Formats: sequence, structure tokens, C-alpha cells
Amino acid sequence: MRGSSVGAFLSLLMLGALSLPAAGQGAVWWSPGDGTPFPAQLDDVDGDGTTRLLLEGGPMQTKGHPFFEPKGDDGRACVTCHQPSDGMSLSAETARRRWAETDGKDPLFAAYDGSNCPDLPQGERASHSLLLDHGLIRIARPWPPVDAAGQRVEPDFTLELVRDPTGCNASKSWGMAAEAPRVSVFRRPRPVANFKYILAMGFAIDPKVGEPLPIDPATGQMVSGNLLSDRRVLSLEAQMQDAAHTHLGLRQGLTAEEQRQILDFELRLFVARQQDRIGGDLDEGGARGGPETLARSEPGRLGSQGMAVFSEFAAWEKIPADADISPEQRAYRESVARGARIFREKMFLITDSAGINSPVGFGNPVRNSCVFCHNMSQMGMDVAPGQVDLGTTNMPFADPQPHLPLFRVTCKGEPHPHYGRVIHTHDPGYALTTGLCADVGKITLQTLRGLTGRAPYFANGSARDLRAVIDYYERRYNIGYTEQEKRDLVNLMGAL
Repeated sequence: MRGSSVGAFLSLLMLGALSLPAAGQGAVWWSPGDGTPFPAQLDDVDGDGTTRLLLEGGPMQTKGHPFFEPKGDDGRACVTCHQPSDGMSLSAETARRRWAETDGKDPLFAAYDGSNCPDLPQGERASHSLLLDHGLIRIARPWPPVDAAGQRVEPDFTLELVRDPTGCNASKSWGMAAEAPRVSVFRRPRPVANFKYILAMGFAIDPKVGEPLPIDPATGQMVSGNLLSDRRVLSLEAQMQDAAHTHLGLRQGLTAEEQRQILDFELRLFVARQQDRIGGDLDEGGARGGPETLARSEPGRLGSQGMAVFSEFAAWEKIPADADISPEQRAYRESVARGARIFREKMFLITDSAGINSPVGFGNPVRNSCVFCHNMSQMGMDVAPGQVDLGTTNMPFADPQPHLPLFRVTCKGEPHPHYGRVIHTHDPGYALTTGLCADVGKITLQTLRGLTGRAPYFANGSARDLRAVIDYYERRYNIGYTEQEKRDLVNLMGAL
């Protein structure tokens, strides 16, 4: 473990806490199999503050633990792409640093998903540019589609390749015309934490399509469907096995005991921002930021949530005049509180967004605020599970992404309700699971906690920083944010 001696680390561990170096000083890389114990509290310090991970019931030994031990032939483990110093995800900055430290030989850069395509020369940086520059992992989906139950689906659209900068979709070995056809799309690793919220269900109906929530074929129970961007799996157990085959290269998958250990770890882990360089501790002054709020709270149900989203910062709206804080600290805290109120109350017209404006009866347009979709208190996920198209991958709304493949989707039957019969997209998203043209570009909403550690943002990494996220929504929905409102929203997201 870089940056600290074993003895010093164990001393911190006995106290149940560990602080990692600032990112600019070389954040700690957790290598598979190094046996570093996971503390009850782990603080990742960067140039703007601290992100905290809480492990309920911790600390935990990682020696022999299947999340941390190398699997398969290349030395990868789950922790390779879910780094504690990146809020249990993986930032593009961390990938670049790891490339430099290992001359591109770390298991992170495995050919099958850590490169732009397995048949490229793996020793060259250009072959890994999507991971290094944009934080993207290659996801190879079967074509024609296969649903969450593993059944082949006959799509109601055709899929053609318009542009293929990586060459992988046109590859005779790995592409759409290969013996085992695959569609390669490129997505950000989703964080492994806060699953109490990710698995929560507001009620039994998915209001985005007006149908019951999906059933896990293994258990027969309803599930949220919020685990992966394209809902190709329905449970954490299924996600583990999917990752074991596609990201760890395991032929036999994980044993039942290995799944149990991973599940136990993941369900006890919470991550959130704990401290800001200017604003101080996010639990001070009556606020309730930080991961302890997540660990102690419950997601709630639809209808009880929306206007309470991020109300843990409401105490900062009216800071007493005699509060013992600096003017800079006061300004920051008031900005975060304003950002939370803007997030809840700033109304705008939401248009041409499948899963919101269609097929259900919300209307097109519908007037609402950010909490229309991000309505789960403490987390900002959707307590009414289901996938939506916010335009981040589909033309004409998506920002230009010349480094990504571009596909032409042609609907065979009914045209798409917002794009018509022909759609150009960087990633068909949920349609690669359902085979439905109406689902092209739909994705599962990202969690909003611990954002600062895992740039870039959106499933395809198209927003380089938090300001770019706000600017995208401003362009997409013509919201009319003032410059101050944008700064307040950025400060809010940076405090999550």
C-alpha cells in the first residue's frame, strides 16, 4: 500500500478510520490480493474536501475476500474497477495514473473490456483511450438482444453501424458480424455502495411504462431494476455473475459462498461527501450530510419524497448571524442550501423524453423540477424505478462524442414517439435488453452520492465535470438557470 507503512495503517485500522492521500498527491490504489484491511471509516481526501466510506460492522479483513482477491487468469478483482478512493467507482484520472505507474500493465487494462477492442495492439495507449480519457469500460451485448432472463429477443428495429472509431463493432472477431455477434458500447462503472437505496422500490408499478416491476427469475420477487444502465440483470447476485464472466473472465462464475461474502460487504457500505475545503464538515450547523445519514435513514416511498430531497441541508438556509464561521464558509453553506431548493423547486418543461413523456400519461411537455425523476430522499435516485431517455446518447440532444461508435436504428413497426422511424445513437441502452425501438437511449438513473470522486459523468462519460452536467440539462430542456443558480447546483452536487 503506497503512502503509508503497514504499522501506521494498522494503527489507524484499530481506531476504525483511515485517511487516504489527496488525489493530487497520488491516491491509494487498492490492488487485488494485497490484503489491506477495509476500515470501518475510510476518508478519501482530495483538493476540494473529503469523501467518506462507512462500512457498518467494520473493519473487515480483505485477505481471501472474493471482492478483493484476484480472479481468473489476469489478476483482476471486483476492486479493480470499484476503487475506494473513487467512491467505489473508477475515475478517468485514476485510470491515467495507473497507466503511468504500471506502464499499462495493470489488470485494469485487460483487453476484453479495458481496451477499445481486444484485437487492437494492447501495449499502445491509443488502444485504451476510451478508458484513459473518458473513464469508459467496453460492454459487449449480444446481438440480437438477450433479456434479463437470458432469453433471446427478436428486436423490432434494425441496427446499423454509421461510425466505428474503435473498430470493435466492425471486427470480424468481436463485432456485429462475428460468429457470436456483439454490440460494443462504452459506459462508466457504476458505484458499489448505498445499495439500500438502489434496491428500494416505491411501489409495485413502474410508472414510466404503466406495468408491474420486473420479477427476478431466481427468486420470483419483484425488484427495482436499478442496478445497471440497461437493466440486463435484476439482482445483485445476477450482477455478480454477469461481472464474473464479462469483467473478470471467470469460466465457472462465483460460488454461492463467494456471492454471500460479496453481498454482505456491498450491503453494509455507504459513501457520501463528508467535508468541503471551504464549507467545512457537512454534518455541522444543523446539516445532516455525510454517509451516516444514508446508513441511518430509509428511502421512503413515492409521494413522500420529492420535496424532501436533500432537505438535510435545510438548516443552512438561515444561518444565525452570530454563527462562528468565516464569510467564505457561510457563503458556501448558503449556496448548497439554495442549490437543494433549486433542485426541488425550479420548474421547467420536460419534453420528448421516453419514460417521462411517453408512453405513460404525464404529457409532453410536462412541467416539473429535477425531483420529478430524482425524487429519493438522501440519494436523488428515482424511487419509482424504471429507465428514461434524457438524450445523453441519442441525436440530436447528445453532445458530440466523436470517439464513440454511432449507430443507426430503424424502427420496423411503429416509429419512436419522439425521434421518428430513424434514430442515431451512441448507445441503444435499454433497447439492447428489451429489443424495443421505443427504449432506444433509455438508461437507469445514476446515484448522486459521492459524485466528486468519480468524474466524468453520465453513463457515457460525456460530462467532464459537475458544471458540464448542469450545462447539459440547461441546453436539453432550456431551463433558464442563472449563473448563480448553476454555481449553487454545482456546490450542492459537490456536497453529496
